[in-house]
Amino acid sequence: MISVDKVSLNFGGFELFREISFLVGARDRIGLTGKNGAGKTTLLKMMSGQLSPSAGRVSMPKDVTIGYLPQQMILSDSRNVIEETRLAFKPLLDMQERIAELSHLLAVREDYHSDEYLKLIEEHHELGERLRLLGGDNYEAAMEQTLAGLGFERSDFQRMTSEFSGGWRMRIELAKLLLKNPDVFLLDEPTNHLDIESIQWLEDFLKNYRGAVVLVSHDKAFLDNITNRTIEISLAKISDQRMNYTAFQVWKQEQREQQLAAFRNQQKLIDDTEKFIERFRYKASKAVQVQSRVKALDRLDRLEVEEEDNSAVRLRFPPSPRSGNVVVEARGVTKDYGSLRVLDDIDLTVMKGERIAFVGRNGEGKTTLARIIMNEITYDGEMKLGHNVKIGYFAQNQEQLLDNNLTVLETIDQIAVGDVRTRIRDILGAFLFSGEEVDKKVSVLSGGERTRLAMIRLLLEPVNFLVLDEPTNHLDMRTKDILKQALADYDGTVLLVSHDREFLDGLVTCVYEFRNKKLRQHLGGIYDFLQDKKMESLKELEARQTTRTADREMMKAAPDPVQEELSFEERKNINKNITRLEKSVAAAEEDITRLEKKISEMDALLANPDKINHDDFFGDYENVKKELADTMESWERLHNELEEWNTKKSW
Repeated sequence: MISVDKVSLNFGGFELFREISFLVGARDRIGLTGKNGAGKTTLLKMMSGQLSPSAGRVSMPKDVTIGYLPQQMILSDSRNVIEETRLAFKPLLDMQERIAELSHLLAVREDYHSDEYLKLIEEHHELGERLRLLGGDNYEAAMEQTLAGLGFERSDFQRMTSEFSGGWRMRIELAKLLLKNPDVFLLDEPTNHLDIESIQWLEDFLKNYRGAVVLVSHDKAFLDNITNRTIEISLAKISDQRMNYTAFQVWKQEQREQQLAAFRNQQKLIDDTEKFIERFRYKASKAVQVQSRVKALDRLDRLEVEEEDNSAVRLRFPPSPRSGNVVVEARGVTKDYGSLRVLDDIDLTVMKGERIAFVGRNGEGKTTLARIIMNEITYDGEMKLGHNVKIGYFAQNQEQLLDNNLTVLETIDQIAVGDVRTRIRDILGAFLFSGEEVDKKVSVLSGGERTRLAMIRLLLEPVNFLVLDEPTNHLDMRTKDILKQALADYDGTVLLVSHDREFLDGLVTCVYEFRNKKLRQHLGGIYDFLQDKKMESLKELEARQTTRTADREMMKAAPDPVQEELSFEERKNINKNITRLEKSVAAAEEDITRLEKKISEMDALLANPDKINHDDFFGDYENVKKELADTMESWERLHNELEEWNTKKSW
C-alpha cells in the first residue's frame, strides 16, 4: 500500500530520520510511537504527501487513497452537521448528478441507433453499477450511524457547525474521513476530543475496517486494542515489530539489555585498542600493528544506545490536611445554560478518601458539576463542602489560564511562598524544566509543557480534595504513568474527569456516569463499569435473537419442501468450505510455528555474532521475518473466513 524507502529528513543541522524503510500492508494496524519530538507527526505528513523527504522516497500505487486526520485543522462553519458530513460523499453525489443528466438526455433524444446514444446508455449503465457498488443507495444511513457512533444526537444533525466547540467540530471531520473509506487511515491523536463511548465505537470501527490503519496516540488501551504492529522512532531510526504497544515495550526492554551488553563489550574493545595505539605509537617495531588497529577502529561500526531519560516528573503531593468524613454533599442540583438543561436534580455524596471518576459523553455535564463543586458557576439546588475541605482544582483548560508573558520561573515564583521559594529550580527540574528552559516564555511552551507547569502550581499548596478535569491531555505515556502513581500514593480524596481508561484503571473505585442530565453510580473500577455497560447494550440484541428463534420454530412447524431441499444444499456447501478452511488454517499455524522457531534460533545467533558463518545471514533473517508476516496475514484472513462460514452454519 505505502512504501517508505530509505527516507532521510534534515531540519537545518538536525537529522530527524536516517534512511528509514518500511512497508504498510493492506490490513496492517500500525501504532507509530516515540518520544515527543521524535517525528511521528512529521512521518504521517510525509506519508500523506504533505512533506517531501530530504532523501529517499515515499511511494504508493496510483489508485490507493489516503485518509489523513491531523491534530489541528482548518474547520468550515458555513453548513449544518449533516450537510458538512455529506461532503464526504462528493464523488457519489457528482455521480448521481451525472446519472440524472444522462437519464434526461436519454429521455429527450430520439437517435436511438446512433453511436452517441449507445455511448450514453453505456455510460449510464457503468455509472449506475459503480454507484451501487460504492453504496450510493445507503450513504445517508452510513452518515447517521457514524455521527451517532461519535456521540451526535439526531437533534444535532440540523444544527450549524459553528454552534459546536472545537472538539465537536473535529468529530465532524473525523466522521467525514471515516465515511470516505480510504485504503489507508493516517490518524494523529484521533481520541483527543472523544469520550469513552466514542473511543470504544472508533476502536470497533478500526478493528473491523477493510483497509490499513497507521495511528499516533498516547492512549495505551486504544493502541493495544487496535494495533498488531508497532513502529517506534528513536535516534533518527525506526524499530518495526509485529506486536501491540505493551508487548513492544517488553520486547524493547529485553533488546536494550542485549544492546547494553554489546555496547559495553565494544567500548572495552575500543578502550583496549586505543591504549595499545597510545602505548606503541612511537615504537618502530610496532608500527604495523599500530596502523592495523587504527584502521580497524576507523572501520568499526560503532554501536549506539539510546540514552534513557532518567529525569522524572517526581510528583509528590503534599500530605493532605485532615477533613471531615463528608467531603461534598449535593442535593437537587440543577443547571441550565439558557434554555438548555445540562443537569437535572442531581444528588451526590463524596466521602473522605474516596477515589471517583466522572465519565460520560461530552456535553453531559461532567465539567459543569466539577465547576459547581468549585463554586465557579451559579446553579439551583444545594451544594455543601465538608469541614476543613481544601480543594486543589486542575481545570480542563488549566494550561490556557497561564500568563503567556511570564517565563516558566516567574510563573512559579509568583505563587511560591516560604521555604518553597528557595527550592523553585529543584521543583522545576523535577518536572523536566532544567537549565535555560526555566527562562522560556509560557507563550512558546508545548501543550504538554503547559500542562506540567499548571500541575506544579497545583502542588505548591497542601489540599485534601483533588478535582482533576482531563489532567492527562497533552501528557505522554511516561508522564501519565508517573502522575498515576503519584495519585495512587496521595492520601486525600480524588475526583477525576477523564476518558483515559488505562489511566483510570486501578486508580478509581467508583464511577459516576453522566447520561440524559442525570447521574448514575457504578461501584467498582472503570473496566467493571464498561463491562456493565456492554452487558446492558446486549439486552436489546438478545431480545432480537429470542424473536428470531421463535420465528424459526414457527417455520419448522410448517416446512416448505423446496426450502428444505435448498437448505440441505446450502448446509452441504457450508460444511465443505469449513473443512477446507480448517485444513488451511491448521497448515498456516504449522508454518507460523516453524518460522517462529527459526527466527528464535536466528535471534540466538544475533546475540552471539561469532557463530554466524555466512555472509547472507542478515538477508536470510529479513526474508524469514517477511515470510512470517505474510503467513500471519494469510492465517488472519483464513481464520476470519472460517468464522464467517461457522456463523452461517449456526443459522
